[in-house]
Amino acid sequence: MQKTLLGKTGFMVSRVAFGALPVQRVSLDVAIRILRKAYESGINFFDTARAYTDSEEKMGKALADVRKDIVIATKTHSKDVKTFWEHLETSLERLKTDYIDIYQFHNPKEILSDEFKDLYLAAKDAQKKGLVRHISITSHSMDVARQAVESGMFDTLQYPFSSLASQKDFELTFLCKEKNMGFIAMKALAGGLLTDAEAAFAFLWQYDHVLPIWGVQKEEELDQFIRLEKNPPPLDEKMSAKIEKDKKELAGSFCRACGYCLPCPAGIDIPQAARMKFLLRRAPYQGFITEQGIKNMHKIDDCIGCNLCAGRCPYNLNTPELLKEMLKDYREFVKNHT
Repeated sequence: MQKTLLGKTGFMVSRVAFGALPVQRVSLDVAIRILRKAYESGINFFDTARAYTDSEEKMGKALADVRKDIVIATKTHSKDVKTFWEHLETSLERLKTDYIDIYQFHNPKEILSDEFKDLYLAAKDAQKKGLVRHISITSHSMDVARQAVESGMFDTLQYPFSSLASQKDFELTFLCKEKNMGFIAMKALAGGLLTDAEAAFAFLWQYDHVLPIWGVQKEEELDQFIRLEKNPPPLDEKMSAKIEKDKKELAGSFCRACGYCLPCPAGIDIPQAARMKFLLRRAPYQGFITEQGIKNMHKIDDCIGCNLCAGRCPYNLNTPELLKEMLKDYREFVKNHT
């Protein structure tokens, strides 16, 4: 596989990176088979997190014997130093490794407080002990991301970046390049709203300083990204037209399915419900209008108006209003398709 330099880390990483969040949804045997196939196909960058249930454990069981050949990135969502060390110890144990290549703070709300300073100093201590090679950060907030890049504290930034990117998103990626900071692109398919993987791949392939993480749950998904890497599709007029169509259809505020709004006191599956209008029209809709699907969607009627979801949203969406709009559209869609 083609490789690219991941900023100041010095790591030469495959331009197709493996996102291991989805492997928590499959059996251990399936996860091991997919992870091994990724490695044997030339992928050498694997991203996971302490928060992804058993993802680290599956990765450790699949790749421990080839540890020296791969770059592992994982994350801690700790809010205090005690939890930081607990997370790091657990990650090392489950990944079956003595060190983490890229240890990322998982979407902190801010990085300038005394509380975060203590966490950062703990990470520096872990780095001195050889437990962590590079200290990094993930974020869904443009303000926090820019602060992180300007601070010089981190070696890489992981941030949402796809063909739906705004001008500010582009500026952020090139600021990272200017600062020699690795840029890792998450949400390359915009949380599943971009259904043309070929177009999404062609867009990101233009930027050799951007490392996209492709979330993989099925072997056929992995096969597709391997094929695309071997024969990168050109960003020609036809492909550009597809991207522009997506931009028009998804213009404005939309849910990226990051999941930070959860849990919902009313039991609403917010990341799915808040994108329902698009899911119905951009994917096979039948699975969303089953008896159970209808029941799940109508949980929106049980919303208690606590606004916890809106307060947690890193994109500042008015989530309760968005859910109401989606339910209204859903009812009309169901009426016309059943």
